[in-house]
Amino acid sequence: MTRPVNQALEFLLMAAVGASTLGSSVVAVAPPAADTTSRRPRVNVPTKTLGGGQFWGDVRFFRGWRIQQNVLTRHFRLLDPGNVRRAWGGREDCEAKLEAVRAQQKMAPMSGKAVVLLHGIVRTARSMSRLGQQLEEDGCTVVPFEYPSTRVGIEESAEYLDQVIDGLEGISEIHFVTHSMGGLVVRAWLKSHHDCRVGRMVMLGVPNLGACMADRLKANLIYRVIYGPAGQQLGADPEGLIAALPTPRFEFAVIAGVAEKPGGYNPLVPGDDDGTVALESTRLPGATDFASVKGLHSFLMLQPAVIDYTRRFLREGRLRKEGPRQPIPLEQPAAAERE
Repeated sequence: MTRPVNQALEFLLMAAVGASTLGSSVVAVAPPAADTTSRRPRVNVPTKTLGGGQFWGDVRFFRGWRIQQNVLTRHFRLLDPGNVRRAWGGREDCEAKLEAVRAQQKMAPMSGKAVVLLHGIVRTARSMSRLGQQLEEDGCTVVPFEYPSTRVGIEESAEYLDQVIDGLEGISEIHFVTHSMGGLVVRAWLKSHHDCRVGRMVMLGVPNLGACMADRLKANLIYRVIYGPAGQQLGADPEGLIAALPTPRFEFAVIAGVAEKPGGYNPLVPGDDDGTVALESTRLPGATDFASVKGLHSFLMLQPAVIDYTRRFLREGRLRKEGPRQPIPLEQPAAAERE
């Protein structure tokens, strides 16, 4: 293995800090399917989950309770806010148990503003927990969306997201805060879906124009095992998935991590960067506001400045307390094309 590839893998593995243990095979998994599991009686013993988050995708959220589907077996489970499994089997089984819990605990319907948090590839919703706690203080219902980022493609993850959004009954306003590939999942969702409740989005270190590191490593076996089908979609190929994703038509802000020096943190990434994603790759034309913060890709969501920017943008549509916004203009056609 060449030295550049070794260096590249070191940077990518650094980006995966805190990730769950992954399986060893790369299998393209079908999108969320209808419930076809058996209706036979099941013994549901409350059980603490023991990792393996990369094999589960959320399909329902209600006040911290989640229904998830396994990407391999296709069965479902109901988790309480403490991550304890309270039911498993078919989707209807888990929905029925959730309704029983709602009635027993006299849970009021959800209402007001919700913020859906989307983690990056290899990560879990826990990576966004500090930011989520701050948003709860602003009166938001925080939805820490879990999806099997390394087991399915980006479009399939968007279908899981659609089910969660569709189930947010009573919520009048929906915002997104996304890290890395999470922003691409939202853009993939926009390609096929729409919800009039969507308001604003903040994108943290999202490779909106493609990641050159993915281009370098997509043929490498170790990379393919760790990053799965979605890892093959992260490159800057003009004919690839990212190039075909739509630009949000609602307000969104971009926050990039930088080293504040021309060479960035990673010598294999052109220009300034956060160790994984180039500054220029984050700059999606059409953004309402833009800011850069010194820091590494994996830890952007923990930066106090990033948390402050995010909270303000969701409230006011601007990142900074003072001064003008710094939008990223949409590309204008050449003079000859306009004539």
